[in-house]
Amino acid sequence: MTIRLTSALACAAALVAATGLSMQGASAAPAPAFVRAADIAAPDNGWDFASWDAEHGLLLVAHGTDVLVIDPAHQTVRAIGTVGHAHGVVAIPGTGHILVSSGADNTARVLDETTGAEIARIPVAEDPDAVLLSPDARHAYIMGAKAGAISVVDLTTNTELRRIALKPGLEVPVLVTPGQIAVNNEDASEIELADLDTRSAAGTIALPGCTGPTGLAYDPEAGLALSACANGQAALVDLRARRLVKLLPIGQGPDTAIWDAVGHRFLVPCGKSGTLSVIAMDGRHATVAPGITTEASARTAAYDPAGARLYLPAARFGPATTGKRGPIVPGSFHIVVMAPAK
Repeated sequence: MTIRLTSALACAAALVAATGLSMQGASAAPAPAFVRAADIAAPDNGWDFASWDAEHGLLLVAHGTDVLVIDPAHQTVRAIGTVGHAHGVVAIPGTGHILVSSGADNTARVLDETTGAEIARIPVAEDPDAVLLSPDARHAYIMGAKAGAISVVDLTTNTELRRIALKPGLEVPVLVTPGQIAVNNEDASEIELADLDTRSAAGTIALPGCTGPTGLAYDPEAGLALSACANGQAALVDLRARRLVKLLPIGQGPDTAIWDAVGHRFLVPCGKSGTLSVIAMDGRHATVAPGITTEASARTAAYDPAGARLYLPAARFGPATTGKRGPIVPGSFHIVVMAPAK
């Protein structure tokens, strides 16, 4: 009798303990990494990539026919330059200049960040899109999407030095080493590698299960990159071993990816689902957090690591016509600001 009672009590205690642990786990769900702060209003136009000018504390947005220069601290917004379908935009450190790719006329423009004056117009490979700077900011690498070539630009002389032939469909690149670039190929659903020393293609990395990769970010300590795919997946890739590690779930409609070195996490804005995917990295182990609501159309972003704030261009659109996206609702373009959760 005593044995039976003890066993029953033990079972009951185990049940309570298990229930308690389950409830504790449910109540200890991690808080979102970001919360929405006040938006920044800006002039209507189409847009593509955005970047953060850490030297001057400015947000840069490739904004259709110009570049937006936004000072979040003082809430000022300026449109500078005249560009033919702006795609990639970056500040050139130590110069006060901005480099922006102009897709409609196959050029890259160098603009004065303060006055907006055009300093140079550089012919580059067809359909220039994403832009990457060398570590010393003396060279720029501009992805010619339709040409399937990388234009190597000397930012001292503002001339194109050479082109590295890859395949059409080039999207976002990352610098793996000072002598190697990895770039997503949206059409082939793979990563292309380019050797900057030999000026030639250096192989590919297949991304099975990843359709239409666009955004790409790189964790140099782990040697892992994250490709944001159009089918609700992100491909975690070992660039040193040149292999796909695993697929991770993200939102729909991403167009960029960001590596936050301070927070040890990848940030992926997803425009169709209107969410931000956050993938925390612990060494080579990835943990996907629940998606954070942003806004539909917020597919690109820039990150301020000092303030831990994310800036996402967005707008509302009218009904689609003849299979194309509808027009921007007048007065609806703005910058969604995501601040660190307290």
